[in-house]
Amino acid sequence: MTRKVCLDTIISKFDNCWGEPKTMLKIRLRRVGMKKQPSYRIVVADSRAPRDGAYVDWIGHYNPRTDPPTVKLDDAKATKWLQSGAQPTAALERILKNLGVMDKASS
Repeated sequence: MTRKVCLDTIISKFDNCWGEPKTMLKIRLRRVGMKKQPSYRIVVADSRAPRDGAYVDWIGHYNPRTDPPTVKLDDAKATKWLQSGAQPTAALERILKNLGVMDKASS
């Protein structure tokens, strides 16, 4: 009986009541560009996917090589995903705060 409770606890962390796996979405940078010339796409992806792997939605791009760094972002999509529960990575959270998107999403 104890073993069953432990397994149920472990399974409940990964599955919801319908048996579908819970997916944590992250808003993060996806590296594109040539060797030693990075540029990044801002994407919404499953947290388990690799950095340059599959993504759910593409919401903008970031080029750190320009002075100042260039950021193009669809504010409406970013706000929608943040309000839906997607978590930005630390680097992207700084970018979103500078653009004022985090303030829009929290209100």
